[in-house]
Amino acid sequence: MTVTCLRFATACGMSARLRLDLVLNDFVACALANRKITVLSDGSPWRPLINVRDMARAIEWAATRKTNNGGAYLVVNAGSNEWNYQVKDLANAVAAAVPGTDVSINTDAPPDKRSYRVDFSLYRSLAPGFVPQVTLAQSIEALRDGLTKMGFADTDFRNSQNMRLKVLEAHITAGRLNPDLRWIHAAV
Repeated sequence: MTVTCLRFATACGMSARLRLDLVLNDFVACALANRKITVLSDGSPWRPLINVRDMARAIEWAATRKTNNGGAYLVVNAGSNEWNYQVKDLANAVAAAVPGTDVSINTDAPPDKRSYRVDFSLYRSLAPGFVPQVTLAQSIEALRDGLTKMGFADTDFRNSQNMRLKVLEAHITAGRLNPDLRWIHAAV
């Protein structure tokens, strides 16, 4: 048996079950809905990203990987070293792709301890044919165009079902999940 555990970079990109609580997706939604991106930190924290299409390619590799390529049990960071970005650079890239968008960065914010750069060199060496292909510009463009096509203009999207926390809260309220986020099985 060959087991592969993929530790993904932060997901981004357009998808059928769109999440807007992911940094790049959030910035594009802010740009379209408000023409303003507010970075709550000083913008210096690092975030590794991976497009959902490249995540699917990594899953394909993991599902078909042979044991002689990484061993019987492998835990690997899935992403690309080139996709480690500072938050301020992500905000500015989105603003450049959505004309008329202002970026506000809180230069007085205390340091954000959630800053992290990830080394993806092992993944690159084991899965050279499956390294991420979708560029940051392509991800932003697909999000911008996809949200525009949907008619997205929700200035209060952080309270919508496009936020993972709101989905979990709805499941708890409906009695499908308990407060520990365990599924509640109805009696048969």
